[in-house]
Amino acid sequence: MFCKESPSLQTLSTAKSLSSLFPKPSALINPILTGRRDKPCRRQNFRGRCRITASQSNIAQKGKLLKEKVKRIKVKGFITAEEGLLESLSWSRPLDVITDIRGRSLLVELISAETDTRTVMEEGPVEDYAQRVWFESRNEKYECVFDMPEDFGTVGAIRVQNQHHREMFIKEMKLELPSGSVTFTCNSWVTPKSIDPTKRIFFSNKSYLPSATPEPLKKLRKEELETLQGNNRERVGEFAKYERVYDYDVYNDVGDPEKDERLARPVMGGLSHPYPRRCKTGRKPCEKDPSSEKREGEFYVPRDEEFSSTKGTAFTGKAILAALPSVFPQIEAALLDPNLPFPHFKSIEDLYEVGIDIPKDAGLLPMIPKLIKVVAEAQDNLLQFDPPILLNKDRFSWIRDDEFARQTLAGLNPYCIQLVTEWPLKSKLDPAVYGDPKSLITWDIVEKEIRGVMSVDEALKNKRLFMLDYHDLLLPYVNKVRELDDTTLYASRTLFFLSDDSTLRPVAIELTRPPDVNRPQWSQVFTPGYDATSCWLWNLAKTHAVAHDAGYHQLISHWLRTHCCMEPYIIAANRQLSAMHPIYRLLHPHFRYTLEINARARQSLVNAGGIIETCFWPGKYSLELSSDVYAKLWRFDREGLPADLISRGLAVEDETAEHGLRLTIPDYPFANDGLMLWDALKEWITESVKHYYPDAALITCDEELQAWWSEVRNIGHGDKKDEPWWPVLRTQDDLIGVVTTIAWVASVRVWRVLSQPTNHNKDKNAS
Repeated sequence: MFCKESPSLQTLSTAKSLSSLFPKPSALINPILTGRRDKPCRRQNFRGRCRITASQSNIAQKGKLLKEKVKRIKVKGFITAEEGLLESLSWSRPLDVITDIRGRSLLVELISAETDTRTVMEEGPVEDYAQRVWFESRNEKYECVFDMPEDFGTVGAIRVQNQHHREMFIKEMKLELPSGSVTFTCNSWVTPKSIDPTKRIFFSNKSYLPSATPEPLKKLRKEELETLQGNNRERVGEFAKYERVYDYDVYNDVGDPEKDERLARPVMGGLSHPYPRRCKTGRKPCEKDPSSEKREGEFYVPRDEEFSSTKGTAFTGKAILAALPSVFPQIEAALLDPNLPFPHFKSIEDLYEVGIDIPKDAGLLPMIPKLIKVVAEAQDNLLQFDPPILLNKDRFSWIRDDEFARQTLAGLNPYCIQLVTEWPLKSKLDPAVYGDPKSLITWDIVEKEIRGVMSVDEALKNKRLFMLDYHDLLLPYVNKVRELDDTTLYASRTLFFLSDDSTLRPVAIELTRPPDVNRPQWSQVFTPGYDATSCWLWNLAKTHAVAHDAGYHQLISHWLRTHCCMEPYIIAANRQLSAMHPIYRLLHPHFRYTLEINARARQSLVNAGGIIETCFWPGKYSLELSSDVYAKLWRFDREGLPADLISRGLAVEDETAEHGLRLTIPDYPFANDGLMLWDALKEWITESVKHYYPDAALITCDEELQAWWSEVRNIGHGDKKDEPWWPVLRTQDDLIGVVTTIAWVASVRVWRVLSQPTNHNKDKNAS
């Protein structure tokens, strides 16, 4: 029987085994007396005569050095998570319950942001399994207890591995430390270990510039960016639902030549059709047209860009969208059937007052979006549209001139009205192709309609003439659109006069058709009439102008400028800016869900045969038209509100005026409200930028920031990379301007587009 060796003998034995590693101490060094813990004496100055070293190889050969025992503390962590909408019905649910009972739901590691003061090396991670301790509905709470060294330092990151067989949406983790609680905001889907064993990295809520990142976190910062760039991806081909890869591609998936050759569409992006880039899906090319991508299944977006279960429900989730076809044929027959046109205005009012008959067995009606309300079953299952508030107050307001003019400033599309600065009005298109460039709106017509208030010269000088100008944008498409079934198109100019009470009054509308092989150019000017015939001709001209404005709003103001052009900023930010970068954290709330909304738009809004092509005047040429607008008119430096107003002649710089701008039209609700929000955004962003970048040199030396902006310009908006107006990030003002512009477009501007008094549908949060 062996005797247990006493601790003192163990120490002596270990000391002997290690003694050969070191030279015999000099007689000049005072020995530490056996059995006593004297304080180390002050070292004598040997003037470089003595150096003591110990190589790792020698230690490995003779044994391991004993580590000084460190006091340890217990630290609790609480994780808040959420189940997916249908996860409770998953086949793996019973297995996950067993995992929860065993207390091994999640494996969590704590990563220190500090180095070990004893070894001057990174602290090793501390880990524990999290156990589910509470749940209600789909919300769950997990608890873990870490055995942490007292000198572990600041916790800078956590790594999480999902032990379940189902994915889990982790909202946040809170650590209860002796120095206070630390929060890690995650808001991310974590894939099961069985699908992806890689541990997910989440950083604390403390932001760091790359140069100021604690040494132990630098490697994790780089690894996470490489994952998002797809550099660590092992599989090839189409991206899986659980992946988080951000990359670029052209718009080659809006057409569907595999289904029908008539649904083939040109690729948007490149020299022929300049366009921003979209998020890559990795799908296979079509067999009939290799330049196009197959439209099979769901459209991939990085997993964390998809709606959370709560947001998905509010936005009519995928289950709800899948249910719509059960009732859509009845709606389509009532609204879109060319053989069933609206015979009179009363039939339009009936959409709100009477409704549409549908079969009683259509099913799932409560899931239809808010635009359509379901009347009780006792009333024969009618679908009834919610009327605009304005229509409730005055059912004939839509036909009046004052409301027609008001809508240009406070309606659905307040982005296109512009000051007239040149006279006579003239087209910039090639007259050999499109006919006489001179407008038929003459001085005499204008002076007659403004009733002698002032001359045209005075109106121009006093900034009293404004215009909705869709002439040069639409004219190249008029003949092509007219070849489509059941539609027509003119190019239009609409002229307004600014009255003394700061309201606009429509003066004239010019409709133009270019020459074709059989007919010369046709153009005619319509003015407010004074007899029945001229009044209805004027109303029909207004109908064309309103149709142009509504189509431009949906396709350009909304889709192109506030969704499509935003996507490259989001892709580049996730590829180049760490989640702990202060600029990423400033912009992320404004970016959220945009990629998912854009993917759904490619599925059913801007695709061949989709809602825009079916309901708006450009038809199958919709994206081609938006490409022309992008190429000719889109400029980043004019996307911010002040620059936009100044470029359209709706404001001038004035240091004495509120917001530093004096409006040309004082009663311009979009500008009045928007400038207050712009200033609030800019003030908030200015404080953040100056906090993290007190010196401009920090901006030029921030490799992540510069890589992000370079990728936005050269890849995301690569078709316009050589334009001279792109800002360069050198100073705090440069960065403040860029970030404020992006935040404005992604949140306030898109919210303003969608929340007019006559249109209450919203497609994303206003951050």
